[in-house]
Amino acid sequence: MPIDPDALYRRYGPMVLRRCRRMLGDEAQAVDAMQDVFVELCRRRGGLDDRAPSALLYRMATHRCLNLIRGRRRRPEVPDGALIARIADAGPDDGAAARSVLAQLFKAAPDSSRTIAMLHLVDGLTLDQTAAAVGMSVSGIRKRLTRLRAELTALEAV
Repeated sequence: MPIDPDALYRRYGPMVLRRCRRMLGDEAQAVDAMQDVFVELCRRRGGLDDRAPSALLYRMATHRCLNLIRGRRRRPEVPDGALIARIADAGPDDGAAARSVLAQLFKAAPDSSRTIAMLHLVDGLTLDQTAAAVGMSVSGIRKRLTRLRAELTALEAV
């Protein structure tokens, strides 16, 4: 019998989400991980055994979360919330200065770097989601963000 992802999502989605929440400790990442599990289920449904769907989904969720946790340890993301808040909250006098800094920052960067920064830093998309949205690899996104952070730090020091 072929696997019906919609039926499995309705029946086991809450269980998978609980597992992801418990392992990751972050609601947004847990929801992303749960969705990744069901996307993977759709991709591989022809080659999966449907005799024990709850065990299969539990195992898939565990593996996805472990991969995310390993990724966090290898490449921890530097939170940019304070910098974003400072630029966003700039008053009328500070607004011109913030715009000037951003103009200098993006002047030498490719146009897609602005899109990447907005998607990841402002909209809160994960690196995977940002990479998919702009058609780049996650490592390429990470390199662009690292370069932008370094350039911004240099500009702030001036």
